[in-house]
Amino acid sequence: MGSYKMGMKTAIFLKFIFIVCFLVSCNKESKVEKEVAKIPVEINIERFDRSFAGLTEENLPKLKVEYPFLFSEKYADSTWIKKAKDTIQLELNEEVEKAYSDLSKEKEQLHGLFQHIKFYFPEIKEPRVVTITSDVDYRNKVVIAKDLLIISLDTYLGKDHHFYESIQKYLRQNFERDQIVPDVASMYAKNLVGPIRDRTFLGNMVSFGKELYLKDLFLPDFDDADKMGYTQEQYDWVNANEEEIWRYFIDKQLLYSTDSDLMPRFLYPGPFSKFYLEEIDKEAPDRVGQFIGWRIVASYMKNNNVSLRQLLLADAETIFNRSKYKPAR
Repeated sequence: MGSYKMGMKTAIFLKFIFIVCFLVSCNKESKVEKEVAKIPVEINIERFDRSFAGLTEENLPKLKVEYPFLFSEKYADSTWIKKAKDTIQLELNEEVEKAYSDLSKEKEQLHGLFQHIKFYFPEIKEPRVVTITSDVDYRNKVVIAKDLLIISLDTYLGKDHHFYESIQKYLRQNFERDQIVPDVASMYAKNLVGPIRDRTFLGNMVSFGKELYLKDLFLPDFDDADKMGYTQEQYDWVNANEEEIWRYFIDKQLLYSTDSDLMPRFLYPGPFSKFYLEEIDKEAPDRVGQFIGWRIVASYMKNNNVSLRQLLLADAETIFNRSKYKPAR
């Protein structure tokens, strides 16, 4: 009976500690969000897609002055006039206008995103935001150049749009409106992390993990699935199978491997992650290594008193060794 009471007391004490930690964490987060909300940011979205839809010989010179970065000098004016009248371009204009008659939601989301980016990295200025059509150039859905942010709206018309019929399903999955702002956050995170210098599988995982950790800070109101570019079902799968994924990486001694085949198998977009185990490959989403990298980096930041700038400078092995990472059960 005594041991039962002792066990009950211990359980109550642990529950109390959990509640205190949770409240402290929430209080910390709310303090951050209050500071973030004070940061002045001005976001305007310039609809070049609409301007190009209304392009004429008369207004072309003015457009070229306003948007010189969108008109290559190697093309004559006649080329732009011809393109504006092309039937495919006309259909692009129509479909984009149908889907994006209003961008007030995206403007608000971008405002919040840049408040968070500037909170953590004050030196970053909010960009000039321009929306375009790009003949569905899905490899460059979002482009950052100097103080410019260019968004191709024709790559966000919905995964089942007929424009995308010839594109692989796993790529089309993220051609959705709600991926615009996560894609912008990804580009800024990628620029901050910089190129991958460590050629090992661990080095690549941690580099992607840094990007996702930053993205998590920049987009606190977005679901983790959206940050990964997963469906909720895919995210639930990697979350439930974290321990098994990690065990596979350890058992196969992959962490310090420089085998370039590991990157498309576990880190790059694809139809699925390739464990070469039939029962798993049917269910596993792509990029499971990115998810593990995110977990390692999050564990490192939780267990070490380091700044974000120190995180960005730290090498993969240091991060891993000091992370005390243990996969969730």
